[in-house]
Amino acid sequence: MQGLTTLFLILSPMFVGFALPSHHKAVALSERLLGYIVFALLIIIGIELGLEKNFTKELSNIVQYVSVLLLLTIGLGSMSLIAFDKITHRHQQQTARTSPQRQPSLTGSLAQLGCLAGGFILAKILPTHLLPPNGSTTALLMALLLLVGISLKGSGISLRQAILNKQGLQISVIFILSTLFAGVIFASIFGEVSLFKGLALASGFGWYSLSGSIMTDNYGAIWGSVALLNDLGREIIALIFIPVMMRYSASSAIGLGGVTSLDFTLPTIIGAGGTQMMPVVISFGFITNVISPILMVFFSSLG
Repeated sequence: MQGLTTLFLILSPMFVGFALPSHHKAVALSERLLGYIVFALLIIIGIELGLEKNFTKELSNIVQYVSVLLLLTIGLGSMSLIAFDKITHRHQQQTARTSPQRQPSLTGSLAQLGCLAGGFILAKILPTHLLPPNGSTTALLMALLLLVGISLKGSGISLRQAILNKQGLQISVIFILSTLFAGVIFASIFGEVSLFKGLALASGFGWYSLSGSIMTDNYGAIWGSVALLNDLGREIIALIFIPVMMRYSASSAIGLGGVTSLDFTLPTIIGAGGTQMMPVVISFGFITNVISPILMVFFSSLG
């Protein structure tokens, strides 16, 4: 029952935001506020990590966990989507660009790591009474998902439209199943990781601010940092390798970004593959953005 309560408490704001009437000013404001909330969440996760007494002892384990999880989730997802393109005889046709695409840089990812490090330092220098109160992470998570729902509604695509895009749905299903299978393998490699924890860790799909917060709430700061660094690593790898992957498999290039294909890595995907990629990318990004928090909260509530 507690798991269902948590699932409802965390996820309901996203669906409330999606159900609200869409207004361009509200959407623009929500997208600006999203950035601030992400930074605040990363700082709080950093603080909780700084308060973790066993952090120094666990540092080598964190590096090992992140390296293996990143290799499994990206590796299996990419191989499955490459195989899908080969079987269905899909190939990427380069098209001339009608306008230059503004490519995102790694500066944003470095700023996010800076927030995490800043929170860690604050935990060491601030007195206890100045640290964020209990429940801060949950409150910010709910605000984050409310704004995500508003932004999804403002994207101009409905859940029905996303699901009816056959290729986007196919890529989403293959990506989700292969990434979850990576979580199962991860749990089998490390005996201290339960099956549901492995599935929860794999369900971030690149949504580092959300996965870091949910894993911290359920499994502690060590595993929260593993989830966060794994998903942030996906974003960095996607920015670097999407143009390369697009030459061989459009589906794997889209899947490489995970949930960020709807926002941060979208310019990179369109720049590498052309504007004809837009319907599939939006469908894939929309579906994974909706499914990711549901799976994370569900699996983490099971143990």
